Amino acid sequence: MKKRIYIVRHCEAQGQPPESPLTEKGYTQAKYLSDFLSNTNIDRIISSPFLRAIQSVEPISKETNIKIEIDERLSERILSTQDLPDWPEKLKATFDDFELKFEGGESSKEAMNRIVNVVEEAFKSEFENTIIVTHGNLMSLLLKNYDSSFDFDCWKSLSNPDVFVLSYINNEVDMERLWREELIKK
Repeated sequence: MKKRIYIVRHCEAQGQPPESPLTEKGYTQAKYLSDFLSNTNIDRIISSPFLRAIQSVEPISKETNIKIEIDERLSERILSTQDLPDWPEKLKATFDDFELKFEGGESSKEAMNRIVNVVEEAFKSEFENTIIVTHGNLMSLLLKNYDSSFDFDCWKSLSNPDVFVLSYINNEVDMERLWREELIKK
């Protein structure tokens, strides 16, 4: 049985805290996202507990009548609990050194293991087509797990939202980007 996992980065949000809602544009993007996936057979939806992630897939959930399951392991990675004015450089460094940790944060390796565990469990489940909605940094680490060339510049090129599909067939995982921002601009 071929299994597909649609990895979704949340739509545009008003901020970074867990309780940050989508912007007006983000709500519009969530509707486009639902339309974009409307011809896809979805069996399960798993989301980060962050409000922006949940709101990004609520239209899909309502359309398909599939309850959104919350998984804490899909929460955005904490780079540090300290304010890092040069956080992009620090983040880039964590793509080069997977063991690098900043105060109160988690390493790329730790964060990658979290989301890879969710995806591996989804591949082993009875569901054929699952949506997993998460955050840019965590998503990029997952994609790097399946394609080692996925790097910091690839992370920078992600959009809000973004959609990749991981297909599992014959014990191999193939990865493809489905979302193209220009497809939905009106």
